[in-house]
Amino acid sequence: MALPGLSLEQAPPLSVPLRFFLTAPLFACLAALLLLFAGPAALASRWSPALLAITHLLTLGFVTMSMMAALLQMLPVLAGSAVKQPRLVAWLVHAPLSAGTLLLAIGFASGWKIAMIASLPLLAGAVLTFILVAAYSLARNAARNATISTMRLALGALAVTALLGLTLAAILTDHAALPALKLTGLHVAWGLIGWVGVLIIGVAYQVVPMFQMTPAYATRITCWLTPWLLIMLLLWSFTFWWAEGNAKWVALLGLAPGLTGFALATLSLQHKRRRRVPDITLLFWRLGMASLLTASGIWLVAQFSPALSAAAFYPLWLGVLWIVGFTMSAINGMLYKIVPFLIWLHLQSQRPVRGTIPNTKEIIPDKIARRQLWAHVATLALLLGAAALPKPLVYMAAITWCASSALLAWNMFRAYRLYRRLTA
Repeated sequence: MALPGLSLEQAPPLSVPLRFFLTAPLFACLAALLLLFAGPAALASRWSPALLAITHLLTLGFVTMSMMAALLQMLPVLAGSAVKQPRLVAWLVHAPLSAGTLLLAIGFASGWKIAMIASLPLLAGAVLTFILVAAYSLARNAARNATISTMRLALGALAVTALLGLTLAAILTDHAALPALKLTGLHVAWGLIGWVGVLIIGVAYQVVPMFQMTPAYATRITCWLTPWLLIMLLLWSFTFWWAEGNAKWVALLGLAPGLTGFALATLSLQHKRRRRVPDITLLFWRLGMASLLTASGIWLVAQFSPALSAAAFYPLWLGVLWIVGFTMSAINGMLYKIVPFLIWLHLQSQRPVRGTIPNTKEIIPDKIARRQLWAHVATLALLLGAAALPKPLVYMAAITWCASSALLAWNMFRAYRLYRRLTA
């Protein structure tokens, strides 16, 4: 498998990214179990304690955990600049991020402020360590490509997101007096669009053509899209803070076209792919792009429909479509390519004597991954339904979500077990 332009010899030890990838689905399982335990009360409001805990189990425990692992793997390979002492860095990021996320979720769900306060130094230390290590790795290398440039922008957005999150935590624990609702809006926008959205776009520039056998993204997209989104996000933030009524026009004219344009461009490239038989990664990414387009469409209608914007399910729909539909679908798709590829790569370097080296399709067969895909699709549909009609649907959504997350965890562990068996 020849992958020109990648410094595969710089790849960190397999244990560095894999510990994150194996842990991430467990946090999604915890989110599903919390939804099952809380029931309809979790979806009564976007501010319900259970929903706040579920949101952070996903955004920190699943999404950020997975994206940090992807960056720790891709930075040396793409930029050719190895992370110093990668195992130590992995421990310094993974352990406090895991513990801090659990404590924060406990604090939200139970109202136990001590747990929330205890989570702050852990989360701050993990995020700060990661940002410093990633920024240093990028600064040491003069390579220039769209994905590396986007990584720099995403790191900056992560820093802003973390700072806003710490400020909100100080407010919730009675250590600061600032407008919490406005800060929450900024925290959500910088986290979901600036950190997650921009990074997924940057990773897509690399993994969509490489793993889905599509043409490359157009230069006008790779050069301008993510800087444009960050500039618009900055402009939206200032407008939202000082003239909130006009902020929607910045989103309407700047952010929404950029995000929908990316989704449409990705779907167009996938239509032109050289391999015509769809695989699991392609299907997950198509679901993610469809969710992004649907979220943009619902948001657009709500700007001119007071009835929709005032509906209790409206913000829940946007959150489900963005986090579960767009973000988690894209990450699922990446996991089913990145994890088998990493295991294949490390098996190649070790030349195990026990059996032949399997190809990537044998490490995680499409047949078992497809089961998790359909469980994920069912989860997305049921969560959208439960947002409007929680009592009859929330428990079904929680069960299918738990099944989907457990299947993903098992598929990742199954691949790792195969690696251990062949290298024992």
